[in-house]
Parts: sequence; structure tokens; C-alpha cells
Amino acid sequence: MWRGCPWRVEGCRVRVLFSFVGGTGHAEPMVPVARVLRDAGHTVAFVGHPRYLPALEARGFLSLRVDGHLAGAPLERRPLLEPSQLDEDRVLRQHYATEVPRRRVGRYLELYDSWAPELVIRDEVDFAAAVLTEELDIPHAVVLVLAAGSFIRPEVVAGPLDQLRAERGLAPDPDLAALHRGLVLSPFPPSFRDPASPLPATAHSFRAPLRNSGAERDSLPSWWARLDGRPVVHVTLGTVFATESGDLFARLLTGLRRLPVEVVITVGRDINPAEFGVQPEHVHVEQWVPQSLLLPHTDLVVSHGGSGTVIAALAHGLPQVVIPMGADQLHNADRVKALGVGRALHPVTTTSAEIRDTVAALLTDDGPQSAAQRIQREITALPGPGSTLTLLETEATRSSKTWRRN
Repeated sequence: MWRGCPWRVEGCRVRVLFSFVGGTGHAEPMVPVARVLRDAGHTVAFVGHPRYLPALEARGFLSLRVDGHLAGAPLERRPLLEPSQLDEDRVLRQHYATEVPRRRVGRYLELYDSWAPELVIRDEVDFAAAVLTEELDIPHAVVLVLAAGSFIRPEVVAGPLDQLRAERGLAPDPDLAALHRGLVLSPFPPSFRDPASPLPATAHSFRAPLRNSGAERDSLPSWWARLDGRPVVHVTLGTVFATESGDLFARLLTGLRRLPVEVVITVGRDINPAEFGVQPEHVHVEQWVPQSLLLPHTDLVVSHGGSGTVIAALAHGLPQVVIPMGADQLHNADRVKALGVGRALHPVTTTSAEIRDTVAALLTDDGPQSAAQRIQREITALPGPGSTLTLLETEATRSSKTWRRN
């Protein structure tokens, strides 16, 4: 039951539910907004896959579960597949727009009843929350998690979403306009978005800070002091796609260790760095190193093209090599090339020699770095996450209705 709360009344505290689907890339863009609300004294909770909730709990957030998978179960290692936009569209349509919403609708309804959020903030792929907040007229906002903005398209998801909308008594939405009917918060620079998929009129862009803690500094590896000596190349294939990368890490290692640079490769918690054997002393293979600490020392980033990594590199003015494997990475790779901030390689066919030569060329080419620094200045000029608080207050008081499940 939603009763509403006048945010600007002294002593008024509201319950804000952040809901996300997918992995870290869906949860992390919401964290700066959640911190703003929590610091303002409001009660904040996250709901999502239990595998990704412990990291949020460690930062002091309440977590709620709607999926029953084991949080600690490691991701299964899978072979590297030929990237296919058709296949990724099929996953988006069948999994994210059909299976997940149907599984979550009933559980969200129960959660909305029991926890009674007064504001729901969802990631842009959480379609169940989009439909239910519209049906129940719960104040809500959406945080964008797809930097290029061209992955979710009407021809891919409008059909299954309209079927769900019909079941919930809502009118068809063939253009997906309802997905952006409320406040849209974008932690990405507007220039990175695909011009064919412009930001909605309700969008507010903000700068997402890369934060670190003293504890992170205390856990830095012993080789850290060496990073100020030579150019640094950071390699990551993300938290999920790292386990689906086949022999790509091996090719990256073979190519990059031939260069006169410090190489820092993070493989994720589901891969043991020891499987790559002993490396030269200028090559460092770790499960994880805080990007907030690493990127200021980095000269170039090689990645899978995940939205968070691509934008984090640009926030530091770094050129990049993108090796897209799936999800929205193909779209991000297109934007990296179009904006002149880096190059893209094919994950299956690229060779160690091609990786070496591409990285070497970018390290000596001022053009991509200058282009990246232009976007860095754009990001720096954006308001911080604190700018979202007043907007969220306004959205929370948008409706004077109360709602109750019948």
C-alpha cells in the first residue's frame, strides 16, 4: 500500500526500492543515486539476483531477494562464441522481455505489498517494474545502464511487453514510450549515445564518481608501486563475459606481454589467475583491482565494451580497444569507433599479433586520446549525483493517489 510522503516536510523519511536485473553492470549505475538518497536519511533497499546483492550489502544497503539462485555459485566457464546481434536480440526478447518479467511480476507485487516502497527506481531493463509501477501508479524513476542507448528497440521487445501489458490491463505501447514516462537518470555523457536513439525529454544526465576507500588501498598488490614507471594497459572482460571468453585472455596475454608496458589484467572472481601460469614481471594477472584506483595510472584500456568500463575509461580521458562479445557491447563498440576514441577487434578472429599492434599504435596516436579527453571534459562538466535528489523528490510527490492491491 502506497501512502505517499511529502519529502520536504522535516522528519519525513520514505522507502525507496531499487530493482535491477542482470549483473553488476545493471546494479552499479544505481549505487551513486542510492547513496544520495541514503545520505539524505531515506530508507533504501535493493532487489535483484542474489549473486550480486552481497557487494551492495557490504556497502551498507538493505537487500531483498526475488530470484532463488545461490549467491555464491560460480559462473560456468563457456566457450567463446561468434558475436551475433540476432542472438543478442533473441536473448533480450526471450529472457529479459519475456521470462524475467513473468517470473518477477508476482514476486514484485508481494514485495510492494510487504515492503511498501514510496518510490521505485529500476534499471532500464527491469521491464516488470516498469509495467507494475505504471499499472499501480507508483512514483518511479529509471536509471540507464546501456550507454549507447540503441540495444532496446521496439522491433525486439515491444511484442512480448505488449502481451504482458495486456494481461495487466494496460494499453499497447508499440513505440516503448511508456518505458520513459517518468524521470530518466543517465550516468553517461550525452554525446556517447547513438544519435538514432536520442535521450527522452525526461532524461537528466549526471556524473557518476569512481569512488574508493581506504580498505581498497590497503589491499593493493605488491607490484602497485611499479605502475608509475612505464605506460600501463588495463585489460578486463567484465564479471560475466570473462567466463565466456574461451582463449581470449591467453591471446591477450601473448600479445601484450611483448610490449614495453605494464599490463594489468583482471579476470573476475570466477577465474583463477593461476591458470595462466607464470608471467613476466611486467604482466600482472589479478581477479580484481579497484578501477577507481587503477584508471588514474592507466594509459589505455582493453575491454569487452561493457557500458560501465567504456564510460569509466572515458571519464579518465583514456583511449580504448573494445573486443565486444555480446549484450550491448556491439553497440558500444560502434560508438567508440564513431567518436574516434579507440578501435574494435573481433573476439574470435583477432590474433595476438593484431592485439599487440593495435595497442602499440593507439599508445603512440594522439588522436584517440584527444577525442577521449573531449568526452572526459563533457563528463566532468555534468552535475554530480547529488543533482538527482530534488528531481527524485519531485517524482515521488508526482501522484497524490494511494495504491493498494485488490
